[in-house]
Amino acid sequence: MSARREQPRPADRRVRVQGRPVDAYPALPPEAEHGSVRRITEVGEEVLSRPCREVTAFGTPELSALIDDMFLTMHVADGAGLAANQVDAGLRLFVYDCPDDDGIRHVGHLVNPVLDPPEPGSRRLVEEFEGCLSVPGAAMTVPRTDRTVVRGLDKDGDPLVIEGTGYFARCLQHEVDHLLGHTYLDRLSKRDRKDALRQMTDRRDDVFARRATKATALGH
Repeated sequence: MSARREQPRPADRRVRVQGRPVDAYPALPPEAEHGSVRRITEVGEEVLSRPCREVTAFGTPELSALIDDMFLTMHVADGAGLAANQVDAGLRLFVYDCPDDDGIRHVGHLVNPVLDPPEPGSRRLVEEFEGCLSVPGAAMTVPRTDRTVVRGLDKDGDPLVIEGTGYFARCLQHEVDHLLGHTYLDRLSKRDRKDALRQMTDRRDDVFARRATKATALGH
């Protein structure tokens, strides 16, 4: 998911890592320090339109390396979230570094995530602009609930429950959609989908140039 540019990520903001509050956290997550930049898949590629496989092996160097690569790739692309199939790995896993509407920064990863079904009357539907790193340069209004709860595991297989509100709730729903084989374009009318793809055609070269500049600045 694309980040909102008006939400910077200074190191001194309130932060929750894997759902737990911490006193301080760097602007570049530690995982990204060890990662490599991977190519981000684009809408139309088959890997984005099929459900991802459950992760069954935990605590492995391969899983840790994938998470590290995803954090760095997300950072270079100015993203708020990134699913594994967006780096051509068809596994049920996503990473996030996303603010909520109260200014709290949420950072972490979730393996095999499942959204809790909403309780009647507990959430409201909000239409807000949404972008996707696999639809570079496009943004459209998409209805999402203003609160969500996701249950999953960390890379060692320990259980996690992550609750999101506002923009962070939108991010969590967006990433779970990816793992089910959907992009936000699937939630649009045919007319709006064509508009988003037209935006992508017009702006993708500029987006790629920004990503390349940022990767070079980080030595990748």
